[in-house]
Amino acid sequence: MDRRVFLRSAIAAGVTAAAIPTQAMAAEFNALTAVTGGVTAMSGDRAPVDIEKAAIEELAASLRGNLLLPGNPAYEKARRVLNPGIDKHPAFVVQPTGATDIRNAVTFARERGLLLAVKCGGHSYAGKSTCEGGIQIDLSSFRHARVDRKVKTAYIAGGSLLGELDREAMAVGLATTAGTVSHTGVGGLTLAGGFGRLGRRFGLALDNVKAVDIVTADGRLLRASAEENEDLFWGVRGGGGNFGIVTSFEFQLHPTDRSVVGGEILFPFDRAREVMEVYRDHALDGPDELYCDLMLASQIEGASAVAGVHVCYSGPEARAEAALAPFYALGTPIVDSVSKRDYVEIQRSWDNTDPRNDAEYLKSGFIDEFPDALIDKQLDGFEPEDGRAVNVYFQHSGGAIGRVAADATAFAHRKSKANMLVVVGWPMQNDAAPHVDYIRRYWSSVAWATDGYYTVDSADESRRVRHGNYQGNFKRLLAVKKKYDPTNLFRLNANVNPAAG
Repeated sequence: MDRRVFLRSAIAAGVTAAAIPTQAMAAEFNALTAVTGGVTAMSGDRAPVDIEKAAIEELAASLRGNLLLPGNPAYEKARRVLNPGIDKHPAFVVQPTGATDIRNAVTFARERGLLLAVKCGGHSYAGKSTCEGGIQIDLSSFRHARVDRKVKTAYIAGGSLLGELDREAMAVGLATTAGTVSHTGVGGLTLAGGFGRLGRRFGLALDNVKAVDIVTADGRLLRASAEENEDLFWGVRGGGGNFGIVTSFEFQLHPTDRSVVGGEILFPFDRAREVMEVYRDHALDGPDELYCDLMLASQIEGASAVAGVHVCYSGPEARAEAALAPFYALGTPIVDSVSKRDYVEIQRSWDNTDPRNDAEYLKSGFIDEFPDALIDKQLDGFEPEDGRAVNVYFQHSGGAIGRVAADATAFAHRKSKANMLVVVGWPMQNDAAPHVDYIRRYWSSVAWATDGYYTVDSADESRRVRHGNYQGNFKRLLAVKKKYDPTNLFRLNANVNPAAG
């Protein structure tokens, strides 16, 4: 059973290089980068900006990577994000192959005041990794992972996906917190927080960052760590993409057994209340080795639903049975896929949960308590129907995550027990309005139980809500934003607006 629906573009990749003669390859490359005239782009304030042909050609010449313009298949693939309900068209796309390309693209955008989007894995539900009429920096050509087992450190290029980190680290018996879907981008997940199956043992992904190299709004490439640019290092860990584009991450790794116990335990939906009570009473405060996500899930085709949990127990196998016993005490599940698993394999187990033709909308928030009243409201509001999928998730927090001070990094939500999400999906060809309206009503009935939200899930929150979500860290974040991005070039995120004060 899927945790949540992750959507991929259905646009196919081009032909392989091996099948194209040398001259044809050159022609194909020239076609991708050909500039036939000027373009009208969009500023950060959504005003039209005329970009002359010569300026575009100069940008293209400054890149080792590609400059993609509308009208070619490479552009079409690059502009897409995983949620096909997001359909935006940048004026052009830059695909950098290194930090210098990123610096040149950022400088180009800043000098012209262009709307700027940064795409890594493209998982943003709200589509913040693309934009209408601006410049998109697509990091898909900037991926690399290297592990130094002696110092237990991973060196990760800014466009890399979590699967690359998992694979290289676990090959030498090391790991760190790295999300729950392997094709998620390292950058977006880490800068906002980074929950994962090892988070209760090792903290958030951002808690394991030792240093970053980052291109800031003025085009500089800076190193940020506990010893260098300490204010920026504090801000990027939880401040999302507010301060620049990270070109390289250094992650602390931990010795970890490759073998885990994991999978799904699912019951008919009429057992949902019991499942939720066991989750609350036993799993939320379980051992650090237990990662457990609660799920109420229906499918688009038909209104049937299930209730259950996805688990990953990374401690000694002999102790897994006791950790999961309260769920099995409910009786025989209709699905029980829990078994001894390879960690890298279970990290990939949700990768194909992508119907491809369905759009989604979600709301989320952190819960510090899980009272009976919240269970009542979750069950009362859960209304699947044919043509609409409804999914509720509680993503496990606590453990090591909660043992970090709220002001140690910009991520403030340390006391939460779980990240609660309500998600609706519908076929692309259908009207979005009734489904979005439904989930907003559903959310309004449970939002009272939340204390802020996970910034990677942000969609249409007001400035007041965005700023308030940083809680006691906002004033400090604002100072960092004014220092490194005073014009708010990087605004397509859970934005800290430098004009706030």
